[in-house]
Amino acid sequence: MNKMTHNGPIFVVGAPRSGTTLLQRMLRSHPRISSPTGESHFFIPLLRDEARYGDLSRVENVRLLLEQMHGLWAEFLDTDFHGVRFEVDAMARAIHARGATRMSDILDALFRINAEGEGKTRWLDKTPYYIHHIPTLLAAYPDAQVVHIIRDGRDAALSMLERAADIRVFNTDACARLWKRYVESGQGAGKQLAPHQYFELRYEDILREPGASVRGLCAFLGEEFSEKVIDFQKSRDPKTKTPLLKQGLQESNREKWRSSMTPRQIRTFESIAGDTLRTCGYELAYPMRPLNLLDRSINEIHQRVMARLNPHPKDPRFKR
Repeated sequence: MNKMTHNGPIFVVGAPRSGTTLLQRMLRSHPRISSPTGESHFFIPLLRDEARYGDLSRVENVRLLLEQMHGLWAEFLDTDFHGVRFEVDAMARAIHARGATRMSDILDALFRINAEGEGKTRWLDKTPYYIHHIPTLLAAYPDAQVVHIIRDGRDAALSMLERAADIRVFNTDACARLWKRYVESGQGAGKQLAPHQYFELRYEDILREPGASVRGLCAFLGEEFSEKVIDFQKSRDPKTKTPLLKQGLQESNREKWRSSMTPRQIRTFESIAGDTLRTCGYELAYPMRPLNLLDRSINEIHQRVMARLNPHPKDPRFKR
């Protein structure tokens, strides 16, 4: 085993449609790393609301917490853990027996119990919006490591628009602003962290040079390199929203924007997020110019109208 091996949590973050699910699937194929196959969404709200659950050294309060978690996040807890069956009473007793008395310890125990059920040592969570809460996660888990995956925002925008109603973006302008906000949030947090806490890699580099990319990532995580991460376990879910998970790595799944975006869409994206694209090592197709006021206003109105015509149900699972 690598003498630099860590056992702390791993948080995979990134802008929507940037390869976070692919990276999750790859890393959970590592012999030591466990990960649910969905997104938790509950770390931030639960860590912030810890006081409402009272003394968590009492098993009845842990049981109440787990009951409320199941009420809000049943789909994740029932279907995305693959090493344990989430049964409230049994889980409350198991967590209490481990001496967990704080919210961070209880969530850690839950994920560790699942990891042990899979014969793994370490756990990973992939929830893209946690990129805006990296300091909160590291305050709760000082030994955690954050992996930020970045994809060319123009390709990410094409993929976002295919799921516009889910992601709540309805034109290229909105995609560019969302992508820029996520990427800059992650990079801003990363600048404040030590090299062993934060790691960036590009989606395109994984496709082009998977061996080198995975070796670099494993070195950061303090894990032995494993070919299983490259030849990862493919998804058998017919409802998956990420077809690449069924096929494995496809080098051609990049720069689709060159043929699928109109010149107007490319100029719009680059006018908003061109500086961030360049910072991340992506070349611009056009000289960067600010978006004119009329176009900006039209885009904002379109985004608002489409959001109203496609209401998103109020869902406490996605509390930010």
